[in-house]
Order: sequence, then structure tokens, then C-alpha cells
Amino acid sequence: MASRENHSITDLGTLKALAHPLRMQLYRRLCVARTATASQLAQQVDEAVSLVSYHLRQLAEHGLVEEAEPQSADGRERWWRPASQTVSIRDENFRDAPERVAAHLAATRLFHEQRAGMYRRYLDERPAWGPEWNSAAPDNESLLRLTPAELAELGAELLALAQKYDEKGRAAEAAGDTEGRENVALHVYGFPFRV
Repeated sequence: MASRENHSITDLGTLKALAHPLRMQLYRRLCVARTATASQLAQQVDEAVSLVSYHLRQLAEHGLVEEAEPQSADGRERWWRPASQTVSIRDENFRDAPERVAAHLAATRLFHEQRAGMYRRYLDERPAWGPEWNSAAPDNESLLRLTPAELAELGAELLALAQKYDEKGRAAEAAGDTEGRENVALHVYGFPFRV
């Protein structure tokens, strides 16, 4: 289990470390796997083990991943895990200088592009998932009239609800209930707009 519940990124170095396309991909895959070796991750992302090892060390230098207990008897394998259950990056921590604003915007765009890529892949593979998964997968848009405080409250409630289901799923899986269980991505965006 990760040592911290949430890692709030507030420094530019850590933000830039995570905002590398391959590092973010490795971090996301490590969160899904919970523990993995550089070799396992390298196979998943089709990159050299040495390159993946380098990027995992970069993430570790910034406290985003850490060494995990070995999962096999092979002492040559180095196992990794996320250092926290979640990572948060808040706009208010990057407003104080133009370079920080630009880095936060670039990171946010990268994260959203990767999320959109995940969703496009699901859409391309949708027939293979079958009607049960396709019926269960929400695809909603809500156009609301809210204040910033109400939007923040809504975001906190949605995050708490997602965490509740994550804990429920992990507990069921730990108890051996793995039948029909898959990785699920839930992306929620809330933002103001004018027509």
C-alpha cells in the first residue's frame, strides 16, 4: 500500500518530472498495477528497460514512486510502486510566476491529451467490451449554473464518491472477488465557459 494518501505537488521540479509524456504513462500504469518492475513496464510501453529505469528513478527523486517489496525470489529485480494513493496538482500553487503558470498549463494539457487518448482507445475497442460494459460506461455532459464555491463543493463530493468506489473495489478484490473486475478510468472535468 502506498505510504501517503495524497501527494500534493506544489514545486515546479516535481510538476515537470511528472509532466513528461513517458513518465506520466509509466506512473499511470504503475498506479494500475500497484507494483511492477522496469522490465514489466517497458513491455507495456514498448520502450527499452534502461530508459524506463531512468524515468522511474526520476519519478523516485521527486517522491512520486518508491521501491516496493520484491514480489519474486529474483533478487536482481527492482520493484516499484506509487509513493501515494493519489496525486493532486492545484492551480493556486502555480500562479505566482509566469514560468510556473506556463508549466502548470503545459502539464494539464498533457494529462488531458493522454486521458482523451485513453477514451479514444476505449471507443475504438468498444465492440470488444460487449454490451454489459458499454451500458455501464457513463458518457454524460451536464451544463450547470454554479458559483466557484459550488463547483469546488461538487468536485470534492465527486472525488469522495470515486474514492469510496475505489476502496470498495480494492477491498472486494483483496477478499478474492475478482470475477468481472476490470480497470476503470473515471475522468471528471468541471470548468466555466461563456456562450
